[in-house]
Amino acid sequence: MGAIRTLRNAPLVLFGLIWLLIAGVPFYFMVITAFKGRFELMAGGSVFAFPQNPTFDNFRDVLTSGTFFNYLLNSVIIVSVSVALILLFSSMASYVFARIPFRLNSTLFSLIIAGLVIPLHVTLIPVYLLTRNLGLYDSLWALLGPYVAFNLPISIFILTEFMRQIPRELEDAARIDGAGPMMTFFRIMLPLSKPGLATLAIYNAVVLWNEFVFAFVLILTPQNRPLPLAIWEYQGQYSMNIPAIMAVLTLSALPLIVVYIFGQERVLKGMMAGALK
Repeated sequence: MGAIRTLRNAPLVLFGLIWLLIAGVPFYFMVITAFKGRFELMAGGSVFAFPQNPTFDNFRDVLTSGTFFNYLLNSVIIVSVSVALILLFSSMASYVFARIPFRLNSTLFSLIIAGLVIPLHVTLIPVYLLTRNLGLYDSLWALLGPYVAFNLPISIFILTEFMRQIPRELEDAARIDGAGPMMTFFRIMLPLSKPGLATLAIYNAVVLWNEFVFAFVLILTPQNRPLPLAIWEYQGQYSMNIPAIMAVLTLSALPLIVVYIFGQERVLKGMMAGALK
């Protein structure tokens, strides 16, 4: 029986190893190149070889440039605020769509989900004009509206389906105890939705951390730029210094990796906390 089960799982294991190779090789190249000297990469030999003389000069140059931490802080601020607003608005909307019946429930839900098919680039000019009219152009907060608005549809879709799986008996018990809709939402639905909220937080954080188009269009001043624009700027600054560019990419990816590691654990804990006996 064990051998048969192993044979059945062999294609999945093989697919997982292939996917790990595809995803891991670029990351491996990025990290080892960041520790190489400027001319070591062009001296011949395999680009995937370990550095002969590992050095932290590339990281030191980036961290002492005086601008990296400013870009990092800008990304942390705008991503944190955007993710918090996305979770708040999507959880409230999802509760309405999943639990409160009204005539236009299905219609409004379908209209929101239809936002998933709108091409991002089609909205650049209207968003740019609206941002200028609101006086937010060339400020970090110019990104807040697009970041929240364009990530709400997928968040509402995922969280609505998650809330629909929560037993209604819990709400009935809360209603018998005198809880109104607001108390039921904050005391019952939100705690039981922790796995969905944690998943959405990780997903949206990854998407927004790497977002480039809106940041490029809506922000002009260097001190207001987030990390994706910093990577683009460093690419021009360091020109052919590929190890320095890889150091910038490694430092930019590091906070996201740390957040994902802790966030993945949070998803598992939320699932255990929300389980019903």
